[in-house]
Amino acid sequence: MKKLFPTVAFIAVALISLTMAGFAYFATQEAARIKFEGTADDALSRIESRVDLHLSLLRSTQALFDARNGDITRGEFSAFFTALNIDDNFAGLRGIGFLRLAKTGDEAAVERDILHDYGSVHPIYPHTTEQWRTPIVLFEPLDTSNQSIIGFDMFSEPVRRAAIEKAMGDDQQHASGLVQLGQGAGGAQSFTGFLIFVRLNVETAPDVINASRSSTAGFLYAAFRASEFFQVALSHSPLLPVNVEVYDGKPEAGNLLFRSEAPPVEPTGRELVARRDIVVAGRPWTLLFRPTSAFSPPSSRFIPVMLGLFGLLLAGTIALVARYQERAYDAKSALHEATEKSLLEKDLILQEMKHRIKNSITRVLAIARQTASQATDVKEFSASFSARLQAMAASQDMLTRSRWQKADLGDLLRIELGQVFGKDLPEGVLSGPEVLLDETTTQALGLTFHELATNALKYGEANSVKGGWALKVDWRVEARGRDRTLVLNWRETGQGKLEAPAKTGFGTKLIDLNVTRELRGMIARDYHADGLKVEIRIPLAV
Repeated sequence: MKKLFPTVAFIAVALISLTMAGFAYFATQEAARIKFEGTADDALSRIESRVDLHLSLLRSTQALFDARNGDITRGEFSAFFTALNIDDNFAGLRGIGFLRLAKTGDEAAVERDILHDYGSVHPIYPHTTEQWRTPIVLFEPLDTSNQSIIGFDMFSEPVRRAAIEKAMGDDQQHASGLVQLGQGAGGAQSFTGFLIFVRLNVETAPDVINASRSSTAGFLYAAFRASEFFQVALSHSPLLPVNVEVYDGKPEAGNLLFRSEAPPVEPTGRELVARRDIVVAGRPWTLLFRPTSAFSPPSSRFIPVMLGLFGLLLAGTIALVARYQERAYDAKSALHEATEKSLLEKDLILQEMKHRIKNSITRVLAIARQTASQATDVKEFSASFSARLQAMAASQDMLTRSRWQKADLGDLLRIELGQVFGKDLPEGVLSGPEVLLDETTTQALGLTFHELATNALKYGEANSVKGGWALKVDWRVEARGRDRTLVLNWRETGQGKLEAPAKTGFGTKLIDLNVTRELRGMIARDYHADGLKVEIRIPLAV
């Protein structure tokens, strides 16, 4: 057996080394895939943000028409459009228009209104046998090169008609399929793009619509040049190393809306393909992302090769030493055991890191979207979003110092309140026993305490009676059998008469979601004559 030991040792170590090299190779492939998936998600987020921005513009225009019951003149529409500063704020938008809905045979009334608005004759065209006509009666920007689009009946074209018919059925926005912009209006140039339609609410039903302005009925629509729209969405710094293809529906050649100018790099572009399916105004889009030459994998493929060669050299060395020292066998066994343990630990750490990063990104994106929906300007968004990220960072820092084990409730409160009220908190503000929180509870309560403190600073001191505002937070743990429940009381006094807000803000919603859904607890607010009391009850892990 001893004579065979060097050969057995060489074969065993060589196989282990080659296995490690194989694992390292696949790890580099997986790392590259994970990195590119993140890059693709970043590109998708930019596109979705641009889509949301333009859809909000269409909703704003719809609100203008609804407020006036459709009684918008050409001059008013032009002034509204000019004030939007489309070139700077909504690049990629070709324009916004209004379609009058009329029955076939009632074109004369619509043409009279067009003549009144424009001072020139614009016949409704082309001829159609459809029941309805939807000519363009308003459009901005309307320069001399596209005056002829006024009167163009979009219902006469199949792709546009399909989207308009869907918009007839509800008050939702509906996107068309791929269209060539400029063809219907007789323009010299044609651009690949898409349209989004929305119905204007009216008091009368469509079958009794007349042509008077007091009961105007029709559709608002926004036209987009696909190439310019997606280029603007993806051109923000830093530029992403991705080739993007956007398809209307299935990824087929005839459905291509947009393709990036930068080509995918070979052969990585064939191996790394990230697909995303989204719905834009009720219409499915397919997006394919491939890496360009600017994409750099996180690790080189040269490392597994070197690892394999090094393993073979190590196996030969161990085999030679084993001829003269029997102890080499024990060293090889120890090395083998340590290697397996290292691989297991590495895999566990990688999986845990992926899980934490994914959860953190999801939480940050949700907070960003909700904060943006509530903010009135960029400055307010930046301040609110930064404060919430700092609250998350404080919780993460406490968990990091404890190696993601436990965090003390009292320390968490001091950190979060210190960020809002200053580090030197008065004596007696916090009172309660030591309570150790797990990772999920720490992160959720960190954001909750930040929102409560921010609201207290914003509304409490401003409404205090002769400067007598005060804050006290106490907590206890109730035990019933094996179940343990944390009961935390947040009390603000000296605010005079305080009433419950008529509208629930994002901060309040975030608090409720953290307590009731994330922690499966309960929260109760009591607005009394002298201030506010909030009671939070959450179950603790046994």
